[in-house]
Amino acid sequence: MRKGEETRTRILDVAEAAVLQKGFNGTSIEELITETGITKSGFFYHFRDKNELAKALLHRYIDNDERIYDEIFGRARDLMDDPLQSFLLGMKLLSELLADLPKGHPGCLVAVMCYYERLFDRDIQEINRQAALLWRRRFRRMFEDIVAVYPPREPLDPDQLADMVSTVIEGGIVLSKALKEPQSLPGQILVFRSFVKLLFQPVQHA
Repeated sequence: MRKGEETRTRILDVAEAAVLQKGFNGTSIEELITETGITKSGFFYHFRDKNELAKALLHRYIDNDERIYDEIFGRARDLMDDPLQSFLLGMKLLSELLADLPKGHPGCLVAVMCYYERLFDRDIQEINRQAALLWRRRFRRMFEDIVAVYPPREPLDPDQLADMVSTVIEGGIVLSKALKEPQSLPGQILVFRSFVKLLFQPVQHA
């Protein structure tokens, strides 16, 4: 990695930790400069302003999430041909990954940017919206494949069910931090996994 790329990555790493700890408004350019040991001109060489920094943070966070989902659910598909069993395995692998984080999930930048939406321009609001739609499309495809094989026990909207994945994960992050119980998040994912398993379980007729 070239020196310029290393500096940019360092700024993003420090900024992400600070934003997740105290919000975007509570994170100043001055403290990022001090923490990274660069000059003010060095910071502005990489990011025109805080809004530009926020965009870079969001894109990096979303790309990383996508990479994790690709790896986990790709592995699950390789191991299980059945769409339902593949999804259930993927959720179990995701839960195990999150359970292995020593201090729990650090937080979701997309959620943070949503909480403080008024601080950002429309570009960042649109990045957030597109991220939510990206995750909706990903999980909707999985549920559509499942529905094609397993009729659900109750009528459902694939988009709403797909959104529940993000809702459980984002809500689990908030809950685990509020309770100071890191294992709450992977536990919530397993509860949702059980719900999906029951939802597509064949009805037993007397």
